[in-house]
Amino acid sequence: MPLYAYEALSKDGKRSKGVIDATSLQGARQQLTAQGLYLVKLEPTREESAGVSIFKRLFAGKVTVKQKILFTKQLAILLRSGVPLLQAVDLLIEQFEGRLHTMLVTIRDELKEGIALATALQRYPSVFDNIYVQLVRAGEASGNLEVILERLTEFLERQETIAKRIKAALQYPIMQLAIVAIVLVVLMVWVVPQMTSQFAARGKELPGITKALIAISNVFVHYWVILIIFIILLIVGLKAAARSDQGKLLIDKMKLRIPLVKYLTKTNAVVQFSYTLGMLLEGGVNLAEALDIVIRTVDNKVLAEALKVARDNIVKQGKIAQYLKQTGMFPAIAIYLIQTGEQTGELDKMLLTVARNYESDSQELIDRLTGALSPIMLVVMAVMVGFIVFAIAPVIVPG
Repeated sequence: MPLYAYEALSKDGKRSKGVIDATSLQGARQQLTAQGLYLVKLEPTREESAGVSIFKRLFAGKVTVKQKILFTKQLAILLRSGVPLLQAVDLLIEQFEGRLHTMLVTIRDELKEGIALATALQRYPSVFDNIYVQLVRAGEASGNLEVILERLTEFLERQETIAKRIKAALQYPIMQLAIVAIVLVVLMVWVVPQMTSQFAARGKELPGITKALIAISNVFVHYWVILIIFIILLIVGLKAAARSDQGKLLIDKMKLRIPLVKYLTKTNAVVQFSYTLGMLLEGGVNLAEALDIVIRTVDNKVLAEALKVARDNIVKQGKIAQYLKQTGMFPAIAIYLIQTGEQTGELDKMLLTVARNYESDSQELIDRLTGALSPIMLVVMAVMVGFIVFAIAPVIVPG
């Protein structure tokens, strides 16, 4: 049930505040009146902002991707069947538990008040990201919400499949990396320091590689606090930079200069742009509005900035392929296919075709890369151990 925040006076004049569950505003008023309270203020509130609901949220857990996909798919089916939006959301409330159930109750009540679905979803950015909300808003504006939701379902399902494949492929390499890190720490903190006294007892000049090993060991032993602080500050700094527009633009430019990362970055930009614009155009959104949404939602800032510059010319001419070519992000085949879509009047379908093709190519490359991680980690481990063995050879080998 929705939540209502209230301020009231008791019969003896004491003021009280709280939150109450009720099916409606009138129901909340009746409950409080039955408790002998005189209302001063009563208004709807959200489970996110209600102080007493913190424990509810903790135990309710987060909304899973599977739940999000199921909600999107079922809502699309109901709307396609002719069920009104408000009734469709009301029917879906009992299909879910936990936090999503509570969210849908609040969303239903907001729909009753005349608030748009996209606006209601926007209250929960941790569940419904920017691209989801913008596409729903476009679907509501064009009257093709069910089409947008169907495409969103396909998009989310593909993302979930790719994420699962990558997660499964990375499990073993991550275990190897953890073992390498543990071995490195043990050698640097315990083994090498024990060898240092033997190095000094020899009384002869040590090779440069041995000195380097001792220096690294000293950092681990004597400056480990500074090392940990440095790593934390580096991570925090990179995350802060990635959240700012200038930092994101700089990071994206750097990605485009690293050979393998460059290909993956470009391919991901092509896929995201083509999917988003294709879904919007298929949903009946005009090109100008669709471009504005794409510029706000596309992850790659280099492409977003290029689209901002070319936006007015694209809208005036009604053609986009030539300007995409100028960005340097789109392969020649993708440009040709998009241009063909413009000429045949099927730009939306061609954009979705381009997205699927390059998503498949990107996934194949990711599969090969993740498959190569295990042998790469073995080589890293061998090089690390070899370096240490070679560095301590002057001690363990008589000379």
